[in-house]
Amino acid sequence: MSEKYQNLVEFVKSLEADVEKFYGKGQAAAGTRIRKAMSDVKTMAQDIRVEVQDLKAQRKDEK
Repeated sequence: MSEKYQNLVEFVKSLEADVEKFYGKGQAAAGTRIRKAMSDVKTMAQDIRVEVQDLKAQRKDEK
């Protein structure tokens, strides 16, 4: 499995405490941290997307 994907999964799991604090307890600061983290998730997901596209093209060229 891709290391980038594994890092993304672990990162999202690490947000669980802040999600609980924001949605469960109404803590506004946790919401700020979640918003920042979601921006990071977007960047990480884009990196994976580019890697997949590059590998796909590379495999196509090898045929």
